[in-house]
Amino acid sequence: MTDPAPEGGGLPYRLVATDLDGTLLTSTETVSERTRAALAAVEALGARHIVVTGRSAGWTRPVLDQIGYTGIAVCGQGAQVYDAGAHRLLTSVTLDRQLAALALGKIEAEVGTVAVAASQDGLDGEVLAGPGYRLISDLPVVWTDRQDLLAKPISKLYLQHPELSDEALVAAARQVAGGLVDVVLAGPDIVELLPLGLTKATGLAIAARRLGVRGAETIAFGDMPNDVPMLRWAGYGVAMAGAHEELRAVADEVTAGHDEDGVAVVLERVFGLTAGA
Repeated sequence: MTDPAPEGGGLPYRLVATDLDGTLLTSTETVSERTRAALAAVEALGARHIVVTGRSAGWTRPVLDQIGYTGIAVCGQGAQVYDAGAHRLLTSVTLDRQLAALALGKIEAEVGTVAVAASQDGLDGEVLAGPGYRLISDLPVVWTDRQDLLAKPISKLYLQHPELSDEALVAAARQVAGGLVDVVLAGPDIVELLPLGLTKATGLAIAARRLGVRGAETIAFGDMPNDVPMLRWAGYGVAMAGAHEELRAVADEVTAGHDEDGVAVVLERVFGLTAGA
């Protein structure tokens, strides 16, 4: 493969955008030494690194603190721009709760009852899980009754169906409620309802403007369909090994997996770094 040549002999990219789960983080929710070294070397050359995740800022904060990340992070599928060093939100977008309730009603009229969770707005916003919702990680949730999920401002809803596959649930939800909300598959058992028009790309574009960087100057890494807009926005898009086929279809290349230093493999080649240095 041929990497794009930098303009005027400068950096090949000025911004490295990485998804968090399944991309930057290993299976043990750490960043490998090789990947840390590659990112440090890239930043020493003058490029910036930005985390772009589907996790809410509240769910992202402890992970970023643990790995020592102090830059800007795009959280909540683009809804939140978070300053990890200052521990404060710079921007936040909410999902209209009336539209969310209407969309949910249309979806359940089509596919039957779904289990629902809601991510509350704000850095200290909790994730509320209703009856029947299946936890897929040890991230903290508050169990509550269904009627309480929309009691306070939210950034998004999570949906699970007892029988339909994730892809089938996404397709059905988009068909009946796609004019009210955006529907995205962010991971296994993670189907989300978002404000219409909101994607990782919209949040990343806002953050990139703050950094003075354009999409064409960005290399982006991801693994799930919610990363598709981000890879399309970036000048060069990389899917991790084992990434969802929808993302692989739009990626410029597929690298090694998140447990095999896939991010570092590409950065070392593109930026001319010594492997494993």
